[in-house]
Amino acid sequence: MSRFVYNHESVSRCIVGTVGLPGERQFFLQVVSLQETTCVAIEKTQAMALSERLRIMMRELRRNQLASLDELNISVERDDTALEFPITEDFRVGVIGISWEQETQRILVEAQAIGDETLTELLDEDEAALLEDAPDLLSFKLRIHQARAFCDRTDAVVAAGRQPCPFCGLPVDPVGHLCPRANGYRR
Repeated sequence: MSRFVYNHESVSRCIVGTVGLPGERQFFLQVVSLQETTCVAIEKTQAMALSERLRIMMRELRRNQLASLDELNISVERDDTALEFPITEDFRVGVIGISWEQETQRILVEAQAIGDETLTELLDEDEAALLEDAPDLLSFKLRIHQARAFCDRTDAVVAAGRQPCPFCGLPVDPVGHLCPRANGYRR
């Protein structure tokens, strides 16, 4: 089976959303552009890490004055609408990479599918041509204000899940949980 690359140049919407109840939620990264809509399954920890790394990148862009002030000062409006239907998983994300493209003033995000053998780095197009069975790839470019809105929504979606136990940090189910720090007593 050959590699499929989902490429989005002008993204109109990029969000993380969930399906299911807290504790059983499945996370999706959905990217919408004029060409198509791509929806990939992502782990909660991957969504949190992507949001955190994008925020670090945006701070560095401001601190080092790499992005134009016009791009940095666009106001942010969080997208709180639901995922677009039908929600079909194109692939499950394994590796995510982000980079800054100075000439286009865009953040490039690449999410690679979990392959038969997990690759430790994202492949560029030349390397992908050498491998017939390379994992699928989602590639999209975000403006800085879109990345900020993505981070705001992702943080809200993650926080809407089960709250962590103040003692052990594990998620607390609606009926409570057996806290290891309380020697098995319910809190």
